[in-house]
Amino acid sequence: MTLRIFNVLGREKQEFVPVEEGRVNMYVCGPTVQDYAHVGHAKTYVNFDMVVRWLRYTGWDVLYVQNITDVGHLLDTGEDRILKKARQLAARPMQIVEYYTREYFADMDALGVTRPDISPRASGHIPEQIEMIQTLIDRGHAYVVDGNVYFDVTTYPDYGKLSNRRIEEQEAGTREAVRDEKRHPADFALWKRADPEHILRWNSPWGEGFPGWHIECSAMSTKYLGQPFDIHGGGVDNIFPHNECEIAQAECAHDAPFANYWMLTGSLNVPDEDGVPVKMSKSLGNFYTVKDALKKWRPEVIRMFMFSAHYSNPVVFSEEALDATTRGWERLYGAARLVRSLLPHAPEGDEGNAILAVVDETRVDFAAAMDDDFNAPVALSALQTFTREVNTLLNSGTTVGKAVLEAIDEVYRDLGGTVLGLIPETDVASSRDAAREEGLIELLVELRNEARANKDWATSDRIRDRLKELGVILEDRPDGTIWKVE
Repeated sequence: MTLRIFNVLGREKQEFVPVEEGRVNMYVCGPTVQDYAHVGHAKTYVNFDMVVRWLRYTGWDVLYVQNITDVGHLLDTGEDRILKKARQLAARPMQIVEYYTREYFADMDALGVTRPDISPRASGHIPEQIEMIQTLIDRGHAYVVDGNVYFDVTTYPDYGKLSNRRIEEQEAGTREAVRDEKRHPADFALWKRADPEHILRWNSPWGEGFPGWHIECSAMSTKYLGQPFDIHGGGVDNIFPHNECEIAQAECAHDAPFANYWMLTGSLNVPDEDGVPVKMSKSLGNFYTVKDALKKWRPEVIRMFMFSAHYSNPVVFSEEALDATTRGWERLYGAARLVRSLLPHAPEGDEGNAILAVVDETRVDFAAAMDDDFNAPVALSALQTFTREVNTLLNSGTTVGKAVLEAIDEVYRDLGGTVLGLIPETDVASSRDAAREEGLIELLVELRNEARANKDWATSDRIRDRLKELGVILEDRPDGTIWKVE
């Protein structure tokens, strides 16, 4: 089946035709590294990880670029987000940037998100941004006012084509404070003059200052991917003004389309006090950091929850929803784990080969779903149907040959593991397994305490020594016995 993508720019599902045959150049707007990533951020990056995984699995050569915003992302007040955080923590801006960049990648690694091929930083590409700004000035698309440089939206008739918002419909004051010096209220900053107390500053033809937020993505994406490139991704909440401004700058600077396909992920929402879903965000204080989420749920469960809705649709986050997803994941992983446990002892041959038709059907259905605009929920449903068939076979008492088990295992490894990142390569304990093991250890500790109370030192020592052989260390304290795993 031919890969089809819903292109937000054309508002229709289109056959994917790359700029260069066999190759996909893809850019996704990355994080502003002024705080810990929350689960809403993770939705975007887990979904695009799924996109990259499928493209590579099906043979595409993917160059994946995702930026790091470490300067220029302004609040509505015009204040830089990095500087605000630095003041709050009495730290240097680059301390903030380095710390939260490392934490962001640690969170994504924990979620099984494949790292981008290139992660350029805005602060490391100031010359490229200055060059693009100067080109826009020279071409009459930008103007300088007292050290500030603004893009003139009236010089680009297509401004608003992605979000379907036209200049005459736009209100003043989006993302930055309206300034009297702007020719049009919708004009946006390419370069900002640095006030004396502003720490992040660079020399430019217009004086010391720093870049606006939007220019970084235009400059860095075209530097590494050329123009036009194939896919531009990001969250739907950035469609205006950020994505619109990216397009305007790049197309006016290069006289060429910016990106051919636009893919935007839906928001992750949380119910408010009245049960109405609202977007998860730091400003509303309704967020769950990735780190906190990982303390409660396995990374595969969080990923599976993200795939419960199409990437472009919103999804409602709740503890109940994640707990339900946990049970679904345990059924999926439990079947894969059982197959792997049976493989070493399975007889040679193809006993039970009737299920091979289901294996083939599952692969076909999964591929059809993924090639239809990366429809992960439908692909996941194919895996879940497959799991029911596998469990029926394994619970029937029928002997299953090694060749058949290997074919089943390959489905879980390829589709559940390589593509969706839901089936770990190595054996892990599910939450129910972990609870069961913890309960058994506690029971043994109880029995040992009873033996000690009865002065049955031989039994007490035997329990302690056997647990130690299994990597469980007991420590007797005045207030009781505690245990820990080596």
